[in-house]
Amino acid sequence: MCASSRTTMPVSRKQSEVTVSVPDRVVAQVDAAFEAEVDADDLARAVVAALAAEGDATSEVTIVITDDDAVAALNRQYRGVDGPTDVLSFPAQDPTPGFVTAPAAAAYLGDIVIAFPFTRDQAIELGRPLSEELRLLAVHGALHLLGYDHAEPDEEAAMWARQDAILAGLFG
Repeated sequence: MCASSRTTMPVSRKQSEVTVSVPDRVVAQVDAAFEAEVDADDLARAVVAALAAEGDATSEVTIVITDDDAVAALNRQYRGVDGPTDVLSFPAQDPTPGFVTAPAAAAYLGDIVIAFPFTRDQAIELGRPLSEELRLLAVHGALHLLGYDHAEPDEEAAMWARQDAILAGLFG
């Protein structure tokens, strides 16, 4: 991560860091192979919109755009699930084995990790523009960091409704 108060995440060695237009709040780390296809500013705006919709004007977030292998490794390590998924969220204030959280890092909400190839394939399968799929996953990941979940049908309905409302407010 870009600051000492951020968690340290083993993702990929092929990353370059791009600081986006929301200084000190959202940082995007994009694997070099995907930089040309990822609008980091757009993803930062989506995350900030999700935070603002939930009344959070101060939290900091890192978005990591990486490959399927890196996400599959994290998925296996932290969820016990083999294979990649589209997005993972790692709340900084939750005790997560393998992550170090500084008590002074209260403003740091956590990390959102998106598997770019998986997401690109998913967007194609769903007939959605890649930029919209990435934006949706950024909002989805931010909502997870804020405590939303979708393990139960009622939780899923609430989370999807918030997600849809935030996305509609952004570009609807």
